[in-house]
Amino acid sequence: MLGGRQTKRRVRDPERTRERLLQAAFREVHRSGFRSAGIDKILAATNVTKGALYHHFESKEALGYAVVEEVIAELVRERWLRPMLGGGQPINILTGIVRRLPVRPQDIRESCPLLNLAQEMSPLDEQFRKRLERVFLAWQEGIAALLRKGQSQGTVRRDLNPEQTAGFLVAMVEGYASLAKVAQDPKVWEAGIGNIVGWLRSLRAPRSQGKG
Repeated sequence: MLGGRQTKRRVRDPERTRERLLQAAFREVHRSGFRSAGIDKILAATNVTKGALYHHFESKEALGYAVVEEVIAELVRERWLRPMLGGGQPINILTGIVRRLPVRPQDIRESCPLLNLAQEMSPLDEQFRKRLERVFLAWQEGIAALLRKGQSQGTVRRDLNPEQTAGFLVAMVEGYASLAKVAQDPKVWEAGIGNIVGWLRSLRAPRSQGKG
């Protein structure tokens, strides 16, 4: 039988540490931009050593790429792609998603993390650009698939090109996000949501007008 005081050993959880680093990096990048994001601030927020950070991510760039692929892409899936898999008419689904977009002052101030990184890093880093492009394409393809479903159901206008229409919807959402960020005014974003919803309603097939 061993006597004496037992000491607590820290249980290592590499996956949890990696996730904490990712989330802290996302918050820092969203707040400050990638180039201005401070590694020391990320470490302070997570109480993780620099050695542990570089064990999981070989460079600041690798950490940034992971933020795009694992955090920002997941936000798009959560906010847009998964709700599209539910039942109901496609236009109703899309208008519901748009109406649920956040309008808090903090969201207006910091704007869309995907848009921010695309504007900042696409001209500077090809690996960032490719990863950001894949997120945008997945977003557009999800919308286009939903519109095609609506066309097959007879609830979405047949004269629409689903891919082009999806791209226009993404452009409107991100465009209004930019206008609201510059104005620092939630009313700009609220007006944008109203205009997008009105446009979406115009995509209904004639016999579906007025439903929802």
